[in-house]
Amino acid sequence: MQRGTLDRPGCRLYYEVHGSGPLLVFAHGLGGNHLSWWQQVPHFRDRYTCVTFAHRGFAPSSAPPGGPDPDDYAGDLAALIDHLGAQDVRIVAQSMGGWSALDYALAQPARVRALVLASTAGTIARAPALFGDPERLPAWECEAAAAARALQAANIHVAAGERMAHEQPAAHFLYQEIDALSHVDKVKLRRKLHDTMVRPADALRTLNVPTLWLTGDEDIVYPPFLSDILAKLMPNARVARVAQAGHSVYFERPGEFNRIVDEFLGANP
Repeated sequence: MQRGTLDRPGCRLYYEVHGSGPLLVFAHGLGGNHLSWWQQVPHFRDRYTCVTFAHRGFAPSSAPPGGPDPDDYAGDLAALIDHLGAQDVRIVAQSMGGWSALDYALAQPARVRALVLASTAGTIARAPALFGDPERLPAWECEAAAAARALQAANIHVAAGERMAHEQPAAHFLYQEIDALSHVDKVKLRRKLHDTMVRPADALRTLNVPTLWLTGDEDIVYPPFLSDILAKLMPNARVARVAQAGHSVYFERPGEFNRIVDEFLGANP
């Protein structure tokens, strides 16, 4: 096991390396950091060199002046991969991590052997033309916002979900504790993430990287049906939907998540 830091413009990134084999990088979401992958690293480290890191602004990485800018994420990921001396990489990205992973894959597709986009479409714009029914996304957003308000009133983490809180209270508590480690202004960062969702979906048509779009069917943070739509635009993509799971499938249903990702990586060595 190796711990290290990497100096980047405006901040210092923290990372960890576990195991041996082909490089497998995990990019966490807004409610996490490198610790979020505690149920994945032990599963994969016997066959892969597992790399976890904390995005800029998320402890123990440092915060740049004014807070993190999602436009810097892909550059940070590229610098980390270069720092580790890898010629190619497999990336598993959760939610906000998709901003890092998808932009990196689009910039350097020849170096990405496989890409997992878990509950995320990164910077892809949610243009109305993508949806056959123009009311589908607005209706989902309205219902999701109401559900999120109810969870917040009950002190349930929205990205963890009601089912995790009730069925796995210890896991839900840990999720909240990991989230609390970083003091980044997440309301401000969430707005920045939203403002960068401008990349046309047609950009995916040219991305020939094997891609797995993995979602939970009870997600109220990211619309799972968007993954179904976007995967069809890509030349080499598939979708996996996990039942009775919310936004954070990797945390809530780790056995199923690991199995699906394992099969996907095995088919795309």
